[in-house]
Amino acid sequence: MRILVTGGAGFIGSHLCERLLADGHEVMCLDNFYTGRRANIARLLSNTDFEVIRHDVTQSILLEPDRIFHLACPASPVHYQWNPVKTVKTNVMGTINMLGLAKRVKARLLHASTSEVYGDPEVHPQREDYWGNVNPIGPRSCYDEGKRVAETLCFDYHRQNGVDIRVVRIFNTYGPRMLMNDGRVVSNFVVQALRGEDITLYGDGSQTRSFCYVDDLIEAMVRMMNNDEHIGPVNLGNPGEFTILQLAQLVVELTGSSSNLVRRPLPKDDPTRRRPDITRAREWLGWEPTVQLREGLGRTIDYFEQLLRDGEPERVKMRTGGP
Repeated sequence: MRILVTGGAGFIGSHLCERLLADGHEVMCLDNFYTGRRANIARLLSNTDFEVIRHDVTQSILLEPDRIFHLACPASPVHYQWNPVKTVKTNVMGTINMLGLAKRVKARLLHASTSEVYGDPEVHPQREDYWGNVNPIGPRSCYDEGKRVAETLCFDYHRQNGVDIRVVRIFNTYGPRMLMNDGRVVSNFVVQALRGEDITLYGDGSQTRSFCYVDDLIEAMVRMMNNDEHIGPVNLGNPGEFTILQLAQLVVELTGSSSNLVRRPLPKDDPTRRRPDITRAREWLGWEPTVQLREGLGRTIDYFEQLLRDGEPERVKMRTGGP
C-alpha cells in the first residue's frame, strides 16, 4: 500500500516508517520538522519506497494515500506548551485536513490520540469508556483538549461521511530517538544520570506512570490499522505501573550513576496516577507488551550514551513567532 505518516520524522513516527517499509509498503513521511528530526529518518532516505514531504498539517495538501497514520503534533509538555495556540491548531485543523483527505480518496485513517484525554483520572486503571477529568483552561489543555476534539472529529467524520477511522490512545512511550530536551521523565532521568547531574523528581515521586517500549507500541498500531472489525478507541500502553521514584532509582542503577535525587514542585494539572486497562487491545488485537522496563531502559540508555559520545546535542530549537 501507499501509506502517509504525518509526524513521520518524530520519535514514534520514524519507528513506524521503518516498520511499514519493512512490511513492503510505500511510505510518505510528512513533517514540518518542528520536533521531528532528519537524523531520525536519515537511514531511510536511500529507500526508493520512502518519500519525505516537508509540510505543516494545518495547511491542506493533495495526496493519494491508501492509508493514513496521523501522528503529527508535539507530544511533550515542553514542546506543546511553547506555542499552545499552534498546538490546538495542529490538533484541530490538522486533523480536519487529514480526515478531509481520507474522505476524498477513501483512505483508512488511524488517529494517534493520547492517555492525556483522561486528564488526572478519578478512575484507575483507565478504561476507554471513562470520559476523563481534564482542566479545559489549564496550561496542558491545549494538548489534552486538542486531542479530545480530534477524537470528536474522527467519530463525526465517521458518522456523517463514512470515513474509515481507527483511534488509539497512546500511554507513556519511550525508546531510542526520544529528544534530550523534550521534558519527558524517561529522557530527563537518563540524560541527567549519564551526565552525572542531579535527577529532578517533581512532587514526592509517588505519582505513577506506565511505560511502553516503542517497538511494542508500533506493533499495536499496525495491528489496529489492519483490524477490520473495530474502530476504537483502544488504549495502547504497558499496564505495568511504576512510581516516578522507582523509575529514577532504576535509571541510576542501570547507568551506574552517582547522581543525587532532588525534588521540585509538581507541575500544575500533572496526573498523579496513570495506567491503561488494555483489555480491548488484548481482545481486539491479540496484543500486549513484551519488552520489560529494565530491558527497554537498557536500550534507551545505550542510545543516549552514543549521542553523548558523538557530541550531538539532540535538542529542538524552539522557534518564536506567531501561532
